[in-house]
Amino acid sequence: MTTAAAVAPVGSPGPNCTVYVKNLEERIKIPELTSALHEIFSEYGTIIDLVAKRNLRAKGQAFVVFDDPSAAERAIAEVQGFDLFEKPMVLDYARSRSDATVKRTGDASDFDTHRKRRLAEKERKQAQEALEAKTLKRPAQEGVGAPSRPPKTTRGAGLKSSNPAGGAVVPDEYLPPNKILFLQNLPDEYDVDALSAMFGRFEGFREVRLVPGRTGIAFVEYEGEAGAISAKENMAGMTLGEEGQVVKVTYQRQ
Repeated sequence: MTTAAAVAPVGSPGPNCTVYVKNLEERIKIPELTSALHEIFSEYGTIIDLVAKRNLRAKGQAFVVFDDPSAAERAIAEVQGFDLFEKPMVLDYARSRSDATVKRTGDASDFDTHRKRRLAEKERKQAQEALEAKTLKRPAQEGVGAPSRPPKTTRGAGLKSSNPAGGAVVPDEYLPPNKILFLQNLPDEYDVDALSAMFGRFEGFREVRLVPGRTGIAFVEYEGEAGAISAKENMAGMTLGEEGQVVKVTYQRQ
């Protein structure tokens, strides 16, 4: 089946077509799990999508998308706490509409807008998770029980830290979306006109800016996040030039 791409609830989401299922047995293979879920939930209505999560952070979770909210309501009421593979399922409504629901109820423009918002939310979450992970890995402060460290070498006069706050730095790949893209590893022969022809086909394109005295990098600005998100999604990892250089496309660090 296709990807449900709904978001798990954090509060009390309102009724919709998508049921969020958690506390599933993680050791069961995905095909076996989806088959069992389909057999159970198909009793309550027509299922248009069903996705069990594979990645480590989301294991034990699934989304069941019905064609009607009343089917989802009945399923939550009757299946709540039902044991599947000796674990009681915990059910709730998903926090957002699934891709399948938007495709079914809206037009191409609605789905494109929905997908862009979902991608932006996903990248914001990745940025936050990366920041939290980096913070957790910071070494313990000196004190009781902490290993002694050699004294820090004094910085040379006039040198400043690139991270004055001293906090964890989010990797470029996980920066939250904004309207300006940062391009790296560009072939020398690609100028403003060439890059504008490539990136100008995305919504709200404004300009390409090269950096005087620096080769291989550029900035591409759009009127809003939507254009930048589309451009990054489509252009990241492209190869350019005779040597096939892989271009890195990230959001500008704010």
